[in-house]
Parts: sequence; C-alpha cells; structure tokens
Amino acid sequence: QVQLVESGGGLVQAGGSLRLSCAASGNIFRINDMAWYRQAPGNQRELVASITSSGSTNYGDSVKGRFSISRDNAKKTVYLQMSRPEPADTAVYYCKATVISSYQLYAKDYWGQGTQVTVSS
Repeated sequence: QVQLVESGGGLVQAGGSLRLSCAASGNIFRINDMAWYRQAPGNQRELVASITSSGSTNYGDSVKGRFSISRDNAKKTVYLQMSRPEPADTAVYYCKATVISSYQLYAKDYWGQGTQVTVSS
C-alpha cells in the first residue's frame, strides 16, 4: 500500500505565495516521476508540473515562470512553490507519484486526495 498526503493548500492573495507539499509513504521501493495536477469545477484535470527522479522538470504553459516543482527524495516528498498566484489558479491540486512498490515489480500511479487552493483577487 502506498499513500500520498498533500498539505499546504488554503487561501492565498493574488500575487502572494504558497507552497504545497506531498509526502509519500508505505511499501515503496522506488519513486519515479512525481507531478502536480489541478482541477477546477467544470474543467478537465490538467498537468501543472512534473519532475523525474533525477530532477528534470516540466510545466504546464499556464504556470511557466510562476510555479516551481521540486522534490526531496530522502523525505519522499514533492513540493510545488506557487509564486504570483492568480485567481485562475484556484483549483483542487492533486499529487501523483509513479511508484514501484515493495510488493510489485512494475510501476504504478498513485494519487493524493487533493488539496484546495483558492486565490483571491
């Protein structure tokens, strides 16, 4: 069993900053890619940012230059630093990790429960 727990969401003023965290735990052998997605009401879930095990990053066009993803492999944690957030960034943010568990020999995606981020103007 693998669990992902997000934290750090909440209300933030436009132009402020916020950092989301997602910690993985359980029967983990290796974590490959980690990513943040978001979904606003009525919208599709979209990729915000992703990061490989070696630190290569990828960002959605709407957050490039504003958000930064990072990870701490020792803590099995991925972060999303949200700089200059805008009201359009309001959504539920979900953490995803691609994990090789201690029980299986293949990688499987796991998702966190989501954390609400609300950006006020």
